[in-house]
Amino acid sequence: MAAFPFEIKAVDGKARTGVLKTPRGDIRTPAFMPVGTAATVKALTVDQVKATGADIILGNTYHLMLRPSAERVKRLGGLHKFMRWDKPILTDSGGFQVMSLSGISKLTEEAVTFSSHVDGSKHVLTPERSIEIQADLLGSDIVMQLDECVAWPAEEARARKGMELSARWARRSKDAFGTRDTQALFGIQQGSTFEALRRESSDRLREIGFDGYAIGGLAVGEGHAAMCEVLDYAPGLLPEDRPRYLMGVGKPIDLVEAVARGVDMFDCVLPTRSGRHGQAWTWDGPINLKNAKYAEDETPLDETSDCPASRDYSKAYLRHLFKAEEILGQVLLSWHNIAFFQALTAAMRAAIAEGRFEAFRRDFAARHLGG
Repeated sequence: MAAFPFEIKAVDGKARTGVLKTPRGDIRTPAFMPVGTAATVKALTVDQVKATGADIILGNTYHLMLRPSAERVKRLGGLHKFMRWDKPILTDSGGFQVMSLSGISKLTEEAVTFSSHVDGSKHVLTPERSIEIQADLLGSDIVMQLDECVAWPAEEARARKGMELSARWARRSKDAFGTRDTQALFGIQQGSTFEALRRESSDRLREIGFDGYAIGGLAVGEGHAAMCEVLDYAPGLLPEDRPRYLMGVGKPIDLVEAVARGVDMFDCVLPTRSGRHGQAWTWDGPINLKNAKYAEDETPLDETSDCPASRDYSKAYLRHLFKAEEILGQVLLSWHNIAFFQALTAAMRAAIAEGRFEAFRRDFAARHLGG
C-alpha cells in the first residue's frame, strides 16, 4: 500500500489526469513543480507562488545541506516552517549534482563525496544520508532515492554502470526510508537512451516497490526528439497506478508531449531562469522583452490571466524595467512564467478530463511553435 493515494480521474490516450493525495494537500496532475532550490523560488514570495495555482514545490538536498545545513533547518522547525510553505514539498536527492558537479565530486559504490562550491568543505552523501536529510531533517513530503544521473551522450556500457548503481542505491534508499504514513519515497528509472536498460531499471524498481516513480537521465543534452523517443516507452514501463515524474523538464512543448506519453509530474528551473533574463513564455511561444519592438507595446503578456504580472503590466513597461536593470522586472517576469506553466498544466488537466487532449496537443503545438 502506497503512502499517498493516487486517484486517476480520467485517461485520454496515454495522457492521464488525477490527484495525488498528501497530508499537506492534494497535488493535481499533470503537475508542474516550481523549483525552490535553496528554500526559495527565485524572485518570488510563497504567496505569489501559491497564487499561480502551484500545489507543490521542489527543494534541493545538495544546496540545503551546504547552506544553511539540513541540521539547522531541522532545528528551525523543518523546511516547510523555515520557508513558510504549508503545501507539499518534493526534494531531489542530490543525484543530479553527481553529474553536474563531477569536477568537484568523487563517486564510489558507497557514496558520492563533494567539495562544497560554497567554501570547499568535504561532504559525503550516501543513499542513507540522502534519506536522512530529506525525510528526517528537512521534513520533505516526497523523498527521492539517491541515484547517478549519467551525462549524455553515453556509451551503453557506461549507461548500464550508472543504471545498476542507481538500482543498488534504490534498495539502500528504500531500506533507510522504511515505511512511513506521512511521507512518500520515489524511485528513479535510469538507462540513458537505451530501452533495454530502462526496462531492466524499471523491473528492479518495481521489485523493490516505491510510492511513485521518476524518469531520470533526460533533459541532459539529448534534445527534444531523442527525449520523446525515450518517452514513447519509458513511462509505460512503470506502474500505471502510481505517479510518474519526469525530472528536470522542461519547455512547455516538452511538458505537453510528455503528458501525451503518460507523464504526471514535472519540475524545471526554466520559468524563473527565463524570467531573470527577460524571456516570457506565452501561448504563442517565448518572447524576448528586451527587443526594441516592445518599447512602446502597451499590451500585457496575457490579458486573460489571473496573474497580475501577466495581466496588469504592459510589455513596454516590462522592457523598460529590464533595460533599466530594475529588480522588479525579474520579479514580474518570473511570476508571469510560473503562472503560465501552471495555466498550461491546468489546461491539460481540463483537456484530458473532457476527452479532447489530442486536439489540445495539436493546437498548442501549432500556436506555440508557430509563434
